[in-house]
Amino acid sequence: MISSSDLIVAVGPALFEVVVPGKGDREVRDVFLADPQEPATGQPGDLVLGLGLRDAEDAVELVERCAAGNASGVVLRTALAHKPTVVAAAEREAMTLVALQPSVTWAHVVWLLRGVLDRAAAPDSPAAGDAGVHQELFALADAAAAIVDAPVTIEDNQSRVLAYSSGQDFTDPTRVSTIVGRRVPPEVIAHFRARGIFRRLARSSEPFLVPDGPNGIRPRLVVPVRAGGEWLGSIWAVVDGPVSNAVTAELSNAASVLALHLLRLRAQADVARRSAIDRLRTILRQFSPDNPVDVRLPRQPWRVVALGSPDGYDVPQQLDLWESTGRRHGWSEPQLADLDGTVLAVVTDTDGPGSWTWLQKLVLEQSAGTYAAAGGPARGPADLPSSRAEAVELLGLVRRGVAPGPALRVEEAWHVLTVHRAVTSLDTTKMDGPLAVLLRHDIEHDTGYVETLQAWLNFPGQPQRAARELHLHTNTLRHRMKRIGEIAELDLSDPRERLALQLQIAAVRTEH
Repeated sequence: MISSSDLIVAVGPALFEVVVPGKGDREVRDVFLADPQEPATGQPGDLVLGLGLRDAEDAVELVERCAAGNASGVVLRTALAHKPTVVAAAEREAMTLVALQPSVTWAHVVWLLRGVLDRAAAPDSPAAGDAGVHQELFALADAAAAIVDAPVTIEDNQSRVLAYSSGQDFTDPTRVSTIVGRRVPPEVIAHFRARGIFRRLARSSEPFLVPDGPNGIRPRLVVPVRAGGEWLGSIWAVVDGPVSNAVTAELSNAASVLALHLLRLRAQADVARRSAIDRLRTILRQFSPDNPVDVRLPRQPWRVVALGSPDGYDVPQQLDLWESTGRRHGWSEPQLADLDGTVLAVVTDTDGPGSWTWLQKLVLEQSAGTYAAAGGPARGPADLPSSRAEAVELLGLVRRGVAPGPALRVEEAWHVLTVHRAVTSLDTTKMDGPLAVLLRHDIEHDTGYVETLQAWLNFPGQPQRAARELHLHTNTLRHRMKRIGEIAELDLSDPRERLALQLQIAAVRTEH
């Protein structure tokens, strides 16, 4: 299942703009091409594409028919989608209204959307997903190589190799390293960045020639790949020198076709990522042996870790931040999900990227405000929800400074958790016993006997240390304790009474 809002986000702003969100949680089952001459609007749940509409009146009528037919949304050309009467109709009907960029053909939109829907329907099926698109990218690389008569790579905007043509044997060492490593080597990226190549790629749509460089780097013809003004990637051809205008024009046309493939690849990857997050979220919330969830997890035992980020990030941004940070430090398949406002990770109890030891070290290297709290070991899927609950509880204590951070396991803070659970179960509005008497005395006479008693209990048998904590002389402390015994009935020789008093004091201090 994929909702209309998720589908639009997956395809991206290069093609679509949400004009009216409507009920964005409606499931999209298929794409339907509406004919203005026909009353049909497809099946309930279809995303309806408004082809051939003449004016705003036609568009309003289509929106109303789609609402009556329980469509998931309506896609119109930008000019029509922004007409006030059309917007008003969509808002009145709570119908998702999407504007399509004018440079994109309806045929390409149908191809792209159905590819994403196929991927959402069968996220683990190579036939419906990445494998098919990647094969097409390799075919496009060969086609581009034939146009320019030179070996070609297709790269995304992060300099990762998505596909390459045949005939790479006679290029240069940099190209060989790029293909073997599946991305441009860091030193080569630094060289191109220093020459302003990436700045030009991000701003321009025109092909350009990069001269030869150090360490045998041969000249390259670079063709930016863009859609709706967004830079998606580029075509890199190793050439001997300048090429003709006719060749660059043909490569630019190939880049337009490639842009749609890159959009589809990105959309499918986004759908697969969302599906993986949903499955992990389900198993972290509650394990059900009668309804098993297919989640790709590393070898057990696992731990669930609750992650905290510096202020200023919402939950989706925190999830993206942790995923990019993890991948950058070697975690190839981060097991991350957000649940009830907290970003969670499933790590192993071994070593290496994706383990608790690795994550703990990573957190210590990050900026202030970054936290990680690990629940207990999970030896199977049934243990994950309890490990998650422990991690979330511990993260709250780490953030408040009750438990030492920034990275902590539940085994290292069991005593803090035990006291916290006991303290939070107490009702401070119904405080009984000697502490209630001392609290009233402190309020009425502006004394600090509760604080004195707390220090005495915190350092049993160590009056000098308790006195230092209060910045008092030891004799003054003893005098105060004698006075406390006169005000309230205390038996500090009873260990249960001492424990009860400490819990009550902690509850009062926590509330205030």
